[in-house]
Amino acid sequence: MLQLAELNREYCEQIRQDRKVHAKSALKEISYMNGSTAKYHGRCVSTLYVPKMFTTEDIAYFRQLIKELYGIFDKVIDHYRSDAEYRSLFGYDKRLEELILREKRYNSNIPIARIDIFYNEATKEFCFCEFNTDGSSAMNEDRELNRGIRYTKGYEYLSEKYHLHTFELFESWVKTSLAIYAQTEGAVEKPHVAIVDFMESATNNEFEIFADCYRKHGIECEICEIRDLTFKDGRLYGKEEKPIDLIYRRAVTSDIMAHYEEVSDFIAAVKAEAVCLIGDFTTQIVHNKVLYHILHHPKTKTFLTESENAYVEAHVPYTALMDAEYLPYEKIITQKDNWILKPLDSYGSKGVFAGVEYESEAEWKEIVDAHRIHGYLVQEFCTPYQTKNIDFSKGADADFIDVSNLTGLFVYDGVFQGIYSRVSRGKIISTQYSEIALPSILVEEK
Repeated sequence: MLQLAELNREYCEQIRQDRKVHAKSALKEISYMNGSTAKYHGRCVSTLYVPKMFTTEDIAYFRQLIKELYGIFDKVIDHYRSDAEYRSLFGYDKRLEELILREKRYNSNIPIARIDIFYNEATKEFCFCEFNTDGSSAMNEDRELNRGIRYTKGYEYLSEKYHLHTFELFESWVKTSLAIYAQTEGAVEKPHVAIVDFMESATNNEFEIFADCYRKHGIECEICEIRDLTFKDGRLYGKEEKPIDLIYRRAVTSDIMAHYEEVSDFIAAVKAEAVCLIGDFTTQIVHNKVLYHILHHPKTKTFLTESENAYVEAHVPYTALMDAEYLPYEKIITQKDNWILKPLDSYGSKGVFAGVEYESEAEWKEIVDAHRIHGYLVQEFCTPYQTKNIDFSKGADADFIDVSNLTGLFVYDGVFQGIYSRVSRGKIISTQYSEIALPSILVEEK
């Protein structure tokens, strides 16, 4: 049976045998990526030479962990909807609560997500980093990274010895979203689809690829600025004159609530059930990081099984609200490397502070004290698994470095669909700490 550690050693060893050839091929990969569509606000995704490789054993493991996690999610969502006392733990704006509590139009609680985990490839242990159920992205980055790596000598070596597979993330989503839409009352055979976001935050290239996939299925699709949607005569319209039947929502809930008055037509259409929204606002129950705290709450423990509670204890880091009456303050200050501060409802790693990034306890204390406010949580810090990689962007003299790994699991309607891999030279993997993306490849014996 293939082992990841052995695959990585093998890949690195064949690089050492002829660095110049590998370095030369790496420049072709970098050139491809610089001209690719894997750009966000004009910045091209950066990568390293060694890809993230996974085996069929890893994929089976991911499928199972997602199945268990989504069973827990469904129970939490059911209790949120049915129990006002439990619902109050989340502390949501009443306007948002009203949107969440609307009658469900389809079975799926979370149509699309990217579940980010810290995965120890040697022991198969993991802990959760983020549940991205709003605006889940980076499908196009993985697609382009897997095209770019084909220019490298390393990939050529690997493909001669093993069967290599990438994860398909576009056609599969189109089919999934249309199947979910088909469950709704009044669904039409060929819905008019709109991909909707705040365009200053949008990943436009990715939207275009999704739109093209819908069109290949004979479905009309437009990309819409959410502020520009118009609700009239009981139907919602974008730039085109045809009414929208199905919205693929990429606008995250926190942005919608922050611009609530500016998106009044969108909100009115949703409340009137004039359009099918995928995903609906139920996704916020999982997306908001307060869930980490609530999963450990005594009220949650009462309706989870013994096995599910053990799953939470093993994989969901201890989390406390920064404005809570009880906070393990002394531990947080004196054991700074064990803690990380995060906003409850954000994305793109904005406003994240990790104790390991600060040299002195005094400096960390300043950060902690400044964020003892509503809207922030403190969480046990999970040390990422490290692997070897190499950056040939500056020439063949590059040496191997240790990188920290974060594994993003794409989930479509509760089913594992693919992987988005990121690494960092430090212990923090986020856009503000110079994250690097790697192609994710499934490796099988020939």
